Amino acid sequence: MSIIEVLVEPLQYEFMVRALVTTIIAAVVCAVLSCWLVLIGWSLMGDAVSHAVLPGVVIAYILGAPFAIGALVFGLLAVGLIGGIRGTSRIKEDAAIGIVFTTLFALGLVLISVTPSQTDLNHIIFGNILGVSTGDLIQIGILAAVAFAVLLIKRRDLTLYAFDPTHAFAIGLSPRFLGALLLGVLALTAVVALQVVGVVLVVAMLIIPGATAHLLTDRFGRMLLIAPILSALSAVIGIYLSYWIDAASGGLVVVVQGVVFGLAYLFAPRHGVVGRRLRRPVLA
Repeated sequence: MSIIEVLVEPLQYEFMVRALVTTIIAAVVCAVLSCWLVLIGWSLMGDAVSHAVLPGVVIAYILGAPFAIGALVFGLLAVGLIGGIRGTSRIKEDAAIGIVFTTLFALGLVLISVTPSQTDLNHIIFGNILGVSTGDLIQIGILAAVAFAVLLIKRRDLTLYAFDPTHAFAIGLSPRFLGALLLGVLALTAVVALQVVGVVLVVAMLIIPGATAHLLTDRFGRMLLIAPILSALSAVIGIYLSYWIDAASGGLVVVVQGVVFGLAYLFAPRHGVVGRRLRRPVLA
């Protein structure tokens, strides 16, 4: 079988085309956001929000509402609870995150166990890329466009906030507002990725691309280009692999992203383990 046939055959099926388009959209918007999450050190926050949306999705199913609405409500609720616990008690942020996201995630599991369903709600946890409908694709596209537009319009302010919130405050910006805005975009983006790879793997799509790009360049502007490109390529490779070896699509997308990160970790010119050793001067 030729390379052309390998590339074209999966595209004969509408569900594969929808899966590819949907996964690329989610991969790109998650990768762009991940650049800020990695720089600020909000990796755990991404994990918290992605898991905390589970009960919202189940409640939306019970009420017959779109999954995205329930997920977004509980994503914002999680952010508010974490901020409230951190700001009104002696509990530190990492502990507040752990308390909120584990409690809400556990609540979601309980709701799944007691909710009679004609559909497999476990798809919420593990994703169902190949089952994405045209309506889901449109919904994901709209949510991703909103998240991407906010990041694009506020990119300068958010970048300054990531590097130096004190300076941002000195020139008239509100670090509190920018932090809240970024958390809101995080909740929205988690909803986008949730419908692609499920709750468990969302955090990988929100962290790995930015971390990989951070190893490959020292310039934030380049990170914003490298991360989505690598993430989109990983999405395409993962979907194609899932077709040809009949394996979990969402899992393979994340595995490919992990492999790309591993290669960058080892061979990045300046920050890779091997790259640093090759650049180290040899003593006579």
